[in-house]
Amino acid sequence: MKGQSDQDARYLAAATLFGAAIERLARGYEADAELRRDLIQEIHAALWRSFAYFEGQCSERSWVYRIAHNVGVTYIMTRRRLRAEALTGLEEMAEIATLEDAEAATDERRIVDRLLATIHRLKPTDRQVILLYLEDLTAAEIGEITGLSAGAVAVRVHRIKALLAQPYGVKEEGS
Repeated sequence: MKGQSDQDARYLAAATLFGAAIERLARGYEADAELRRDLIQEIHAALWRSFAYFEGQCSERSWVYRIAHNVGVTYIMTRRRLRAEALTGLEEMAEIATLEDAEAATDERRIVDRLLATIHRLKPTDRQVILLYLEDLTAAEIGEITGLSAGAVAVRVHRIKALLAQPYGVKEEGS
């Protein structure tokens, strides 16, 4: 039983340390509160199972994010098959984002909700990259989780940030 008690202890420590981040990530994948609770449970179950074979291949932080995002991506792909809502790539999002009425978002909550709604429409890899970026992971850490190169991550982050800033008339630093 030593293996399982070690697995339980590692999971409990990770759940305590990263629980809030898991909830934020789940919010990035699911807007509906009821469905989001189910997703959070799925992430926690997968995280617990994953500690049976985690051998320190990467940092525990990267591991938790990798598991959470893999579950999130699987979740949205499954939900996509269940509903007709199409996901949108970065190229198409630029057109959609410019149609948004920037003046309608007067308070911070509405802005956050609109940003999340836009993020929800991104394809899984783009969504994963921006959600990890919003969790303050470096391009190298995001690359470790997603399998992308750090350079590819940086380019995606730059493009997504520019896309998300457009409807609000925000100029990106260095632009």
